[in-house]
Amino acid sequence: QVQLVESGGGLVQPGGSLRLSCAASGSIFSINTMGWYRQAPGKQRELVATLTNSDTTNYADSVKGRFTISRDNAKNTVYLQMNSLKPEDTAVYYCNADRVRAGSGWYGRLWGQGTLVTVSS
Repeated sequence: QVQLVESGGGLVQPGGSLRLSCAASGSIFSINTMGWYRQAPGKQRELVATLTNSDTTNYADSVKGRFTISRDNAKNTVYLQMNSLKPEDTAVYYCNADRVRAGSGWYGRLWGQGTLVTVSS
């Protein structure tokens, strides 16, 4: 079975930086797209950034120029470097993997458990 495990959340002051990591565990053959979504209190989950296995990126307008997504395919890991953080970036950040081929089967969409990022002075 494939699982996504996130790490790297925490409390940071406005203007600060954090780096999130998400590793996919299991016998994985390929992952088409990995990405990050976030959900702030009282709001719907929204896309932050995605990265395909052909290096196509997609960013929410609100994070362009501040966040950078990257992945290590050999480790089945995706990262989110977040710079110039703002209080409105406060949310639970969820890792996502789409179209996963693994020894245990094929998975359309997988989610991590979420990691909390709080931007506050």
